Amino acid sequence: MKTLKDCQKACVVKVVKLNAKSDLKQRLISFGIMKEAVIEIIEHAPAKSTIEVQVGKMKIALRAEEAGLIEVQKI
Repeated sequence: MKTLKDCQKACVVKVVKLNAKSDLKQRLISFGIMKEAVIEIIEHAPAKSTIEVQVGKMKIALRAEEAGLIEVQKI
């Protein structure tokens, strides 16, 4: 399964599953990153250590490890 970490810039995806532990999972859900949410990849940091995404009207920076826990499918 493809993860958010594997997506390229300007890719639009839908969340299929969150594989995070409870604390991180709650934080992601509070940002609107939950099953069926639509996410657009805005930018990758030069070292690919962080990924900027847009969920609705909110832009969020995620660590690459966190993005690797979010399973997605391309829309």
